Amino acid sequence: MRKKLVLIVSLLLVASIALAACQTTTPPVGEQPPAEDGIKVCQITDTGGIDDKSFNATAWKGIQDAVELHGVEGKFLESEEVADYEKFLNAFLEEDCDLIVTVGFLIGDATKAAAEANPDAKYSIVDYNYDPAIANVVGQIFDTDEAGALAGYLAAGVTKTGIVGTFGGLPIPTVTIFMDGFVKGVELYNQAKGTEVKVLGWDVETQTGLFSNSFDDQQKGNELAKSLMDEGADIIMPVAGPVGLGAAAAIKERGNAYLIGVDSDWALTSPDYADIILTSVMKLMDATTLQVIESVIDGTFVGGDVIGTLANGGVAIAPYHELESLVPAELTAEIEQLKADIISGAVSLD
Repeated sequence: MRKKLVLIVSLLLVASIALAACQTTTPPVGEQPPAEDGIKVCQITDTGGIDDKSFNATAWKGIQDAVELHGVEGKFLESEEVADYEKFLNAFLEEDCDLIVTVGFLIGDATKAAAEANPDAKYSIVDYNYDPAIANVVGQIFDTDEAGALAGYLAAGVTKTGIVGTFGGLPIPTVTIFMDGFVKGVELYNQAKGTEVKVLGWDVETQTGLFSNSFDDQQKGNELAKSLMDEGADIIMPVAGPVGLGAAAAIKERGNAYLIGVDSDWALTSPDYADIILTSVMKLMDATTLQVIESVIDGTFVGGDVIGTLANGGVAIAPYHELESLVPAELTAEIEQLKADIISGAVSLD
Protein backbone atom coordinates (compact mmCIF):
# COMPACT_ATOMS: atom_id res chain seq x y z
CA MET A 1 0.00 0.00 0.00
CA ARG A 2 2.84 2.36 0.92
CA LYS A 3 4.58 1.66 -2.42
CA LYS A 4 1.36 2.50 -4.30
CA LEU A 5 1.01 5.81 -2.40
CA VAL A 6 4.60 6.81 -3.22
CA LEU A 7 4.02 5.98 -6.89
CA ILE A 8 0.82 8.09 -7.04
CA VAL A 9 2.57 11.11 -5.42
CA SER A 10 5.48 10.79 -7.85
CA LEU A 11 3.15 10.70 -10.85
CA LEU A 12 1.29 13.79 -9.62
CA LEU A 13 4.58 15.68 -9.17
CA VAL A 14 5.79 14.81 -12.66
CA ALA A 15 2.44 15.90 -14.15
CA SER A 16 2.52 19.26 -12.39
CA ILE A 17 6.07 19.95 -13.60
CA ALA A 18 5.10 19.06 -17.17
CA LEU A 19 2.05 21.32 -17.03
CA ALA A 20 4.12 24.27 -15.78
CA ALA A 21 6.63 23.75 -18.57
CA CYS A 22 3.88 23.99 -21.19
CA GLN A 23 2.49 27.27 -19.88
CA THR A 24 3.73 30.69 -21.06
CA THR A 25 3.87 33.78 -18.87
CA THR A 26 2.17 36.94 -20.19
CA PRO A 27 3.51 40.22 -18.75
CA PRO A 28 0.90 42.42 -17.07
CA VAL A 29 -0.77 45.06 -19.25
CA GLY A 30 1.29 48.24 -19.34
CA GLU A 31 4.59 46.51 -18.60
CA GLN A 32 7.17 45.85 -21.30
CA PRO A 33 9.21 42.63 -21.40
CA PRO A 34 12.95 43.38 -21.25
CA ALA A 35 14.65 43.87 -24.60
CA GLU A 36 16.46 40.76 -25.77
CA ASP A 37 19.58 42.82 -26.44
CA GLY A 38 19.18 44.97 -23.31
CA ILE A 39 19.36 48.32 -25.11
CA LYS A 40 19.14 51.37 -22.86
CA VAL A 41 18.32 54.84 -24.25
CA CYS A 42 19.02 57.81 -21.99
CA GLN A 43 17.85 61.41 -22.49
CA ILE A 44 19.26 64.60 -20.99
CA THR A 45 16.80 67.48 -21.14
CA ASP A 46 17.61 71.14 -21.39
CA THR A 47 16.46 73.40 -18.57
CA GLY A 48 12.86 73.29 -19.80
CA GLY A 49 12.34 69.88 -18.22
CA ILE A 50 10.86 66.65 -19.56
CA ASP A 51 7.30 68.03 -19.62
CA ASP A 52 8.07 71.25 -21.50
CA LYS A 53 5.38 70.46 -24.13
CA SER A 54 8.09 71.06 -26.72
CA PHE A 55 11.49 69.58 -27.63
CA ASN A 56 12.15 67.59 -24.46
CA ALA A 57 8.68 66.09 -24.24
CA THR A 58 8.55 65.23 -27.95
CA ALA A 59 11.99 63.58 -27.96
CA TRP A 60 10.97 61.62 -24.87
CA LYS A 61 7.87 60.44 -26.71
CA GLY A 62 10.19 58.99 -29.36
CA ILE A 63 11.97 57.04 -26.62
CA GLN A 64 8.65 55.90 -25.16
CA ASP A 65 7.60 54.75 -28.63
CA ALA A 66 10.80 52.68 -28.80
CA VAL A 67 10.00 51.20 -25.38
CA GLU A 68 6.58 50.15 -26.65
CA LEU A 69 7.65 48.95 -30.08
CA HIS A 70 11.02 47.41 -29.31
CA GLY A 71 11.17 46.85 -25.55
CA VAL A 72 14.17 49.10 -24.98
CA GLU A 73 14.78 50.66 -21.59
CA GLY A 74 14.25 54.43 -21.40
CA LYS A 75 15.57 56.87 -18.81
CA PHE A 76 15.96 60.64 -18.49
CA LEU A 77 17.68 63.26 -16.36
CA GLU A 78 16.31 66.81 -16.14
CA SER A 79 18.84 69.63 -16.27
CA GLU A 80 18.15 72.56 -13.99
CA GLU A 81 21.15 74.59 -15.14
CA VAL A 82 23.80 74.48 -17.85
CA ALA A 83 26.31 73.10 -15.34
CA ASP A 84 24.25 69.89 -15.20
CA TYR A 85 25.01 68.95 -18.80
CA GLU A 86 28.54 67.63 -18.31
CA LYS A 87 27.61 65.95 -15.02
CA PHE A 88 24.65 64.11 -16.58
CA LEU A 89 26.63 63.10 -19.67
CA ASN A 90 29.23 61.51 -17.40
CA ALA A 91 26.52 59.82 -15.32
CA PHE A 92 24.97 58.18 -18.36
CA LEU A 93 28.39 57.03 -19.59
CA GLU A 94 28.89 55.27 -16.26
CA GLU A 95 25.50 53.59 -16.72
CA ASP A 96 26.61 52.21 -20.12
CA CYS A 97 23.68 53.73 -22.01
CA ASP A 98 23.58 52.44 -25.58
CA LEU A 99 22.36 55.82 -26.87
CA ILE A 100 22.50 59.19 -25.10
CA VAL A 101 20.00 61.73 -26.45
CA THR A 102 20.62 65.40 -25.68
CA VAL A 103 18.26 68.25 -26.45
CA GLY A 104 18.88 71.70 -27.91
CA PHE A 105 21.74 73.93 -29.00
CA LEU A 106 22.72 74.91 -25.43
CA ILE A 107 24.00 71.39 -24.79
CA GLY A 108 25.80 71.26 -28.13
CA ASP A 109 29.32 71.98 -26.83
CA ALA A 110 29.02 69.55 -23.92
CA THR A 111 27.74 66.80 -26.22
CA LYS A 112 30.59 67.38 -28.65
CA ALA A 113 33.20 67.22 -25.89
CA ALA A 114 31.72 64.03 -24.44
CA ALA A 115 31.44 62.35 -27.85
CA GLU A 116 35.02 63.15 -28.83
CA ALA A 117 36.32 61.94 -25.45
CA ASN A 118 34.30 58.72 -25.68
CA PRO A 119 34.34 57.57 -29.32
CA ASP A 120 32.79 54.18 -28.51
CA ALA A 121 29.63 55.76 -27.04
CA LYS A 122 26.68 56.73 -29.24
CA TYR A 123 24.92 60.10 -29.08
CA SER A 124 22.09 61.95 -30.78
CA ILE A 125 21.35 65.64 -30.30
CA VAL A 126 17.93 67.12 -31.04
CA ASP A 127 17.66 70.30 -33.11
CA TYR A 128 21.42 70.65 -33.57
CA ASN A 129 24.19 69.22 -35.73
CA TYR A 130 27.91 69.50 -36.31
CA ASP A 131 29.96 70.54 -39.33
CA PRO A 132 32.08 68.58 -39.84
CA ALA A 133 30.06 65.65 -38.56
CA ILE A 134 31.22 63.69 -35.50
CA ALA A 135 31.47 59.93 -36.14
CA ASN A 136 29.48 58.89 -33.07
CA VAL A 137 26.86 61.65 -33.01
CA VAL A 138 23.63 61.88 -35.03
CA GLY A 139 22.31 65.42 -35.28
CA GLN A 140 18.54 65.71 -35.63
CA ILE A 141 17.72 68.72 -37.78
CA PHE A 142 14.56 69.78 -39.53
CA ASP A 143 13.58 71.39 -42.81
CA THR A 144 11.02 73.54 -41.05
CA ASP A 145 10.99 75.95 -43.96
CA GLU A 146 8.94 73.29 -45.80
CA ALA A 147 6.18 73.24 -43.19
CA GLY A 148 6.63 76.98 -42.67
CA ALA A 149 5.78 77.54 -46.32
CA LEU A 150 2.50 75.69 -45.86
CA ALA A 151 1.73 77.89 -42.85
CA GLY A 152 2.60 81.04 -44.81
CA TYR A 153 0.34 80.02 -47.69
CA LEU A 154 -2.44 79.32 -45.18
CA ALA A 155 -1.95 82.67 -43.45
CA ALA A 156 -2.05 84.52 -46.76
CA GLY A 157 -5.27 82.74 -47.65
CA VAL A 158 -6.98 83.49 -44.33
CA THR A 159 -5.86 87.05 -43.51
CA LYS A 160 -8.53 89.74 -43.70
CA THR A 161 -6.18 92.72 -43.46
CA GLY A 162 -3.69 91.51 -46.07
CA ILE A 163 -0.93 91.78 -43.45
CA VAL A 164 0.64 88.92 -41.48
CA GLY A 165 3.61 88.97 -39.10
CA THR A 166 6.35 86.93 -37.48
CA PHE A 167 9.13 87.40 -34.95
CA GLY A 168 11.92 85.23 -33.59
CA GLY A 169 13.63 84.57 -30.29
CA LEU A 170 17.22 84.90 -31.49
CA PRO A 171 18.61 85.35 -35.03
CA ILE A 172 19.95 81.81 -35.29
CA PRO A 173 19.42 79.34 -38.15
CA THR A 174 17.01 77.06 -36.24
CA VAL A 175 14.75 80.11 -35.76
CA THR A 176 15.11 81.96 -39.04
CA ILE A 177 14.46 78.84 -41.13
CA PHE A 178 10.84 78.96 -39.89
CA MET A 179 10.60 82.61 -40.88
CA ASP A 180 12.15 82.00 -44.31
CA GLY A 181 9.56 79.33 -45.06
CA PHE A 182 6.69 81.46 -43.77
CA VAL A 183 7.62 84.36 -46.05
CA LYS A 184 8.11 82.01 -49.01
CA GLY A 185 4.65 80.55 -48.47
CA VAL A 186 3.09 84.01 -48.53
CA GLU A 187 5.02 84.79 -51.72
CA LEU A 188 3.76 81.58 -53.34
CA TYR A 189 0.18 82.53 -52.47
CA ASN A 190 0.66 86.01 -53.93
CA GLN A 191 2.09 84.53 -57.12
CA ALA A 192 -0.79 82.08 -57.46
CA LYS A 193 -3.56 84.56 -56.65
CA GLY A 194 -2.19 87.88 -57.86
CA THR A 195 -2.50 89.29 -54.33
CA GLU A 196 -0.11 91.44 -52.31
CA VAL A 197 -0.25 90.01 -48.80
CA LYS A 198 2.52 91.66 -46.77
CA VAL A 199 4.76 90.02 -44.16
CA LEU A 200 5.99 92.08 -41.20
CA GLY A 201 8.92 91.06 -39.02
CA TRP A 202 11.25 89.31 -41.45
CA ASP A 203 13.12 90.14 -44.65
CA VAL A 204 14.45 87.03 -46.38
CA GLU A 205 16.83 88.94 -48.63
CA THR A 206 18.63 90.85 -45.86
CA GLN A 207 18.01 88.22 -43.17
CA THR A 208 16.93 90.92 -40.76
CA GLY A 209 13.79 91.23 -38.70
CA LEU A 210 12.04 91.36 -35.36
CA PHE A 211 13.44 89.43 -32.37
CA SER A 212 12.67 89.18 -28.67
CA ASN A 213 16.32 88.25 -27.93
CA SER A 214 14.94 85.79 -25.42
CA PHE A 215 13.22 82.43 -25.27
CA ASP A 216 11.53 82.98 -21.93
CA ASP A 217 10.50 86.66 -21.65
CA GLN A 218 6.76 86.37 -22.25
CA GLN A 219 6.23 90.06 -21.63
CA LYS A 220 8.48 90.81 -24.60
CA GLY A 221 6.40 88.44 -26.72
CA ASN A 222 3.27 90.27 -25.59
CA GLU A 223 4.77 93.61 -26.61
CA LEU A 224 5.97 92.40 -30.03
CA ALA A 225 2.59 90.89 -30.86
CA LYS A 226 0.83 94.11 -29.95
CA SER A 227 3.28 96.07 -32.11
CA LEU A 228 2.56 93.79 -35.09
CA MET A 229 -1.18 94.04 -34.55
CA ASP A 230 -0.88 97.84 -34.35
CA GLU A 231 0.63 97.68 -37.85
CA GLY A 232 -2.31 95.64 -39.12
CA ALA A 233 -1.16 92.04 -38.79
CA ASP A 234 -4.05 89.70 -38.06
CA ILE A 235 -2.05 86.44 -38.14
CA ILE A 236 1.25 86.17 -36.21
CA MET A 237 3.83 83.38 -36.03
CA PRO A 238 6.21 83.76 -33.05
CA VAL A 239 9.31 81.54 -33.31
CA ALA A 240 10.54 82.03 -29.78
CA GLY A 241 9.52 79.12 -27.59
CA PRO A 242 7.59 80.15 -24.45
CA VAL A 243 7.91 83.82 -25.48
CA GLY A 244 5.18 82.98 -27.97
CA LEU A 245 2.76 82.44 -25.09
CA GLY A 246 3.06 86.15 -24.35
CA ALA A 247 2.07 86.81 -27.94
CA ALA A 248 -0.87 84.44 -27.58
CA ALA A 249 -2.05 86.33 -24.49
CA ALA A 250 -1.89 89.64 -26.37
CA ILE A 251 -3.82 88.22 -29.33
CA LYS A 252 -6.48 86.72 -27.09
CA GLU A 253 -6.81 90.04 -25.24
CA ARG A 254 -7.24 92.01 -28.46
CA GLY A 255 -9.49 89.40 -30.07
CA ASN A 256 -8.76 90.50 -33.63
CA ALA A 257 -5.93 88.19 -34.74
CA TYR A 258 -4.82 84.55 -34.81
CA LEU A 259 -1.58 82.80 -33.92
CA ILE A 260 0.51 80.12 -35.64
CA GLY A 261 2.44 78.01 -33.13
CA VAL A 262 5.81 76.35 -33.67
CA ASP A 263 7.59 73.13 -32.69
CA SER A 264 4.51 71.32 -31.33
CA ASP A 265 0.74 71.51 -31.85
CA TRP A 266 -0.08 74.50 -29.67
CA ALA A 267 -3.80 73.83 -29.74
CA LEU A 268 -2.99 70.68 -27.76
CA THR A 269 -0.05 71.87 -25.66
CA SER A 270 -1.58 75.27 -24.81
CA PRO A 271 -5.32 74.51 -24.87
CA ASP A 272 -6.20 77.82 -23.17
CA TYR A 273 -5.36 79.46 -26.49
CA ALA A 274 -6.88 76.84 -28.82
CA ASP A 275 -9.55 79.30 -29.98
CA ILE A 276 -6.93 81.63 -31.51
CA ILE A 277 -4.45 79.06 -32.88
CA LEU A 278 -4.82 78.68 -36.63
CA THR A 279 -2.20 75.91 -36.96
CA SER A 280 1.33 75.10 -35.82
CA VAL A 281 4.57 74.40 -37.67
CA MET A 282 5.68 71.19 -36.01
CA LYS A 283 9.04 69.53 -35.59
CA LEU A 284 8.23 65.89 -34.94
CA MET A 285 11.28 65.03 -32.86
CA ASP A 286 9.62 61.80 -31.76
CA ALA A 287 9.82 60.44 -35.31
CA THR A 288 13.50 61.31 -35.79
CA THR A 289 14.46 60.14 -32.28
CA LEU A 290 12.78 56.79 -32.93
CA GLN A 291 14.62 56.54 -36.25
CA VAL A 292 17.98 56.97 -34.51
CA ILE A 293 17.07 54.44 -31.81
CA GLU A 294 16.12 51.89 -34.46
CA SER A 295 19.51 52.39 -36.12
CA VAL A 296 21.13 51.43 -32.82
CA ILE A 297 18.88 48.38 -32.53
CA ASP A 298 19.58 47.11 -36.05
CA GLY A 299 23.29 48.00 -36.02
CA THR A 300 23.18 50.67 -38.74
CA PHE A 301 23.96 53.67 -36.50
CA VAL A 302 26.30 56.10 -38.28
CA GLY A 303 27.23 59.63 -37.22
CA GLY A 304 25.91 62.50 -39.33
CA ASP A 305 22.47 64.02 -39.72
CA VAL A 306 18.89 62.82 -39.67
CA ILE A 307 16.76 65.43 -41.40
CA GLY A 308 13.05 65.77 -40.71
CA THR A 309 11.14 66.73 -43.87
CA LEU A 310 7.59 66.79 -45.19
CA ALA A 311 8.41 63.62 -47.09
CA ASN A 312 9.45 61.54 -44.07
CA GLY A 313 6.99 63.09 -41.61
CA GLY A 314 9.66 64.90 -39.61
CA VAL A 315 7.90 68.25 -40.12
CA ALA A 316 4.24 69.11 -40.68
CA ILE A 317 1.54 71.65 -39.96
CA ALA A 318 -1.04 70.83 -37.31
CA PRO A 319 -4.77 70.40 -37.90
CA TYR A 320 -6.82 73.59 -37.75
CA HIS A 321 -8.84 72.30 -34.79
CA GLU A 322 -11.31 74.95 -33.56
CA LEU A 323 -10.55 77.28 -36.48
CA GLU A 324 -11.22 74.78 -39.25
CA SER A 325 -14.25 76.82 -40.37
CA LEU A 326 -11.90 79.69 -41.30
CA VAL A 327 -10.17 77.59 -43.94
CA PRO A 328 -12.17 77.02 -47.15
CA ALA A 329 -12.02 73.58 -48.75
CA GLU A 330 -10.36 75.09 -51.81
CA LEU A 331 -7.54 76.55 -49.68
CA THR A 332 -7.07 73.23 -47.90
CA ALA A 333 -6.74 71.47 -51.25
CA GLU A 334 -4.20 74.05 -52.46
CA ILE A 335 -2.09 73.52 -49.33
CA GLU A 336 -2.15 69.76 -49.87
CA GLN A 337 -1.02 70.31 -53.46
CA LEU A 338 1.75 72.65 -52.30
CA LYS A 339 2.92 69.97 -49.87
CA ALA A 340 3.03 67.43 -52.70
CA ASP A 341 4.89 69.87 -54.94
CA ILE A 342 7.50 70.61 -52.27
CA ILE A 343 8.04 66.88 -51.70
CA SER A 344 8.36 66.16 -55.41
CA GLY A 345 10.65 69.13 -56.02
CA ALA A 346 8.18 70.85 -58.35
CA VAL A 347 8.28 73.81 -55.94
CA SER A 348 11.69 74.91 -54.66
CA LEU A 349 12.11 76.94 -51.48
CA ASP A 350 15.69 77.99 -52.30
